[in-house]
Amino acid sequence: MNFFQRFSHSAFALLALACSPLTNAADAQKPAAAASVPAAASATPAPAAPAPAASGGAETGLAAVYSDKLNGRKTASGERYDRNALTAAHKTLPFGTRVKVTNSKNQKTVTVRINDRGPTQAGRILDISPRAAKALGISPMGMAEVSAEVIGEAPKRGKK
Repeated sequence: MNFFQRFSHSAFALLALACSPLTNAADAQKPAAAASVPAAASATPAPAAPAPAASGGAETGLAAVYSDKLNGRKTASGERYDRNALTAAHKTLPFGTRVKVTNSKNQKTVTVRINDRGPTQAGRILDISPRAAKALGISPMGMAEVSAEVIGEAPKRGKK
């Protein structure tokens, strides 16, 4: 099982759990149900990312460019977002994972490092920095169909 498949299975399980409706008001009082459903689940959740292709482990979908307004703000990983870094946001991949992103229209590629969570919009698989978008030939405020392939796992964190 490749890297994307391991995390897709986990993401699917979490999404299925978060999307399961409560059957009656008594269920809402159960601690296990309340603890397993995130607060944001009350809104319509974004569909799960498409399963990666079995042959190459690539995930395909839309990549959108991060807004410049976010420059300097903390990402989910705790580091500051830098519009000039080759970084991206992904829903499930561990922080630090290196991903080869290919623009489906022009076949340009770039390697990015996952340092944030997202995107939250349906159909999108990545949010990418403006520098990564430029390397892919995507307009600064645009979006493009891409494939994303894991080329390096996040470093293991252990005791020193």
